[in-house]
Amino acid sequence: MSFGYQVLGFGSFPSRGGAFIEATGGTITTSGDYKFHTFTSSGTFSVTSAPSDRTIDYLIVAGGGSGGNDKSYSGTGAGGGGAGGYTAYTGGAVSASTNYTVTIGAGAGGTSSRENGSPGSNSSFFGSTRTGGGYGGSSEAAGGAGGSGGGGSNGGAGGSGTLGQGKPGGTGYGGNNGGGGGGAGAEGTQGNVDNGAGGAGSQWLNSSYYAGGGAGGGAYASSGGNGGGGDGTSRGNGGHGTANTGGGGAGCGATSGGSVSSGNGGSGVVIVRYQYQ
Repeated sequence: MSFGYQVLGFGSFPSRGGAFIEATGGTITTSGDYKFHTFTSSGTFSVTSAPSDRTIDYLIVAGGGSGGNDKSYSGTGAGGGGAGGYTAYTGGAVSASTNYTVTIGAGAGGTSSRENGSPGSNSSFFGSTRTGGGYGGSSEAAGGAGGSGGGGSNGGAGGSGTLGQGKPGGTGYGGNNGGGGGGAGAEGTQGNVDNGAGGAGSQWLNSSYYAGGGAGGGAYASSGGNGGGGDGTSRGNGGHGTANTGGGGAGCGATSGGSVSSGNGGSGVVIVRYQYQ
């Protein structure tokens, strides 16, 4: 009687699965099968392992612009600041033993003087730079150009956005109310009967919204764009853009007395995502 034996080759054993990217830098969190590296300040994304069949997804948002200020300037409202430039990428190939520099743009500071706001600062990662948000206009001036454009004041046009990064700001109404700053997903609205609302931002892979425009200033309360845009108040201080969203700061309007300040822009952010299991 004979016995038959079958020799199993190495390829017959169950697969242990492929290798994954390994990296350090930023604040690391997990969701499902993915890791997220969130950079709220400048730093380094350091890759220690990078299989050729694995890639990263990443978000770059620049700093938001600040709102303008029309205090003590009768019958006007200043424009809201534009959101920082927003761009999302998928499928980026990284190399092992490589450091990638991350630069986070600051949000622009608001102003307590009757003047235009200021533009936000740029953010960069992986060879790409996003433009800071445009300033909100003041004293009948147009809003500034930027990643998203700032809103205009009292008839001034909204500033232009940068193609692929954000939308224009809204025109200021020739009476009381400033235009809203542009956001990544929508233009700022014109300051008609009410102050202009900030343009909405865009939603990323972590389900959060970024790069909302700041509200225009003037005689009425108004809403900043979803994604960190500052809210406007009735002849009061402009609301600040939310930190690390790139949201624009709100403008502020004429007031019969006292000191009012426009809203600061929110600082930018870079987020990197990849599958880790």
